[in-house]
Amino acid sequence: MNRAMSRLFAILGALFALVPSCTLFAAPSDGFPETVAALQARYADELIAHGKYGAYAAHAEDEGYPAIAHLFKAIAASEAVHADNFARLLREMGHQPLMPSFQVELTSTREHLQQAATVEADEIDTEYPAILARIRPEQHGEAMRFITYAWEAEKQHRELILKIKEGASWFFGLLVTRIEGNPTRYYVCQVCGSTVKARPERQCPICDHAVDAYREVPPSVPTGDERGGQ
Repeated sequence: MNRAMSRLFAILGALFALVPSCTLFAAPSDGFPETVAALQARYADELIAHGKYGAYAAHAEDEGYPAIAHLFKAIAASEAVHADNFARLLREMGHQPLMPSFQVELTSTREHLQQAATVEADEIDTEYPAILARIRPEQHGEAMRFITYAWEAEKQHRELILKIKEGASWFFGLLVTRIEGNPTRYYVCQVCGSTVKARPERQCPICDHAVDAYREVPPSVPTGDERGGQ
């Protein structure tokens, strides 16, 4: 088992431990069949995305790209917030979150950036609008709100990926030269998964919670400033 897959299993094990396997907390909400189905699908997708980006981060580190690994770590942290939100809503509605089965195929960091940009675009432009249109008639306000939070965070992910990926198609070597050695800080809102490079001054731009809801995602290799404190 390679290093990236070993880290992936460790990440998934920690996340799965957060989801109780005991009895349900409430009677099933039969009045929201489309909403429950959407939450189950989004929970599975976010859990898979969390594992995938975690594996991409480990692979990027192995290939010697710590800055790109840090980006993937930040996105993985955001996806974990979304998965946790959807799992909580499902349990509150009396449904056990269904664990997905999946494998991550690793190729190269360059291809992982390309794949990530494509997936984020598909989710933003196609999947989320369709999901919201399907569940809107059932008017489950909290589900719609947290799915919208995830949608807005995915838009941030796409912007972050595209800024790094701009040179990846033809000039990956120049891209690496530009970003490696110039560490970026990433912050993730623990309420909605908002992912930014600078903590907002007043409140989260997606969920409006106070800035203390943000947590910094540490790089795998601390920079000189971060070794010495904030």
